[in-house]
Amino acid sequence: MFLQRSAVALARRAAVAPALRRTLATTAVRRNQVPERKFKSLSEVKTDEDLIGPGAQPGTVPTDLEQATGLERLEILGKTEGVDVFDMRPLDASRKGTLDNPIPVRGVGQEQYAGCTGYPADSHIVVWLRMTRDDPIERCPECGSVYKYNYVGPEDDGHHHHHHVEPEYPEPKTWADYLKPEYKWA
Repeated sequence: MFLQRSAVALARRAAVAPALRRTLATTAVRRNQVPERKFKSLSEVKTDEDLIGPGAQPGTVPTDLEQATGLERLEILGKTEGVDVFDMRPLDASRKGTLDNPIPVRGVGQEQYAGCTGYPADSHIVVWLRMTRDDPIERCPECGSVYKYNYVGPEDDGHHHHHHVEPEYPEPKTWADYLKPEYKWA
């Protein structure tokens, strides 16, 4: 009787199990059947068209490298080669920036924001400072640390900014506009 029940239970499991279970081996076999695709490396990226992913093969789920485009694709290509494209390291917090030796902040745009947490680090809440290419030096109002924006982008960034032309809407006045220039960075 015991063998009869065991045989019936085994037959039930054998009939249902293949429909319910998918082994990893079948996935590996299918993956090996897909031909390996050649992607451009970071050094081969020259134009915006090079930052468009090829997409996935029909019937497959795309990987991040296959479907990413634009800046996301540039970041992924950089990470595959060990390059931190956006330089996400924290700013130097081992010293207090001064006018003679400010803390450098690198960027590629017209403006850059930096968060100051004070010196020593985390001595005050984050104060966000805005630096531009035209006004690259900023001082934290809490701790007095000085930061300087260093533009590292291309000379002609393609946006055709005319810095000598007055903007349509002037920048709003602040208390700093009413200080004598010799007092501004004393």
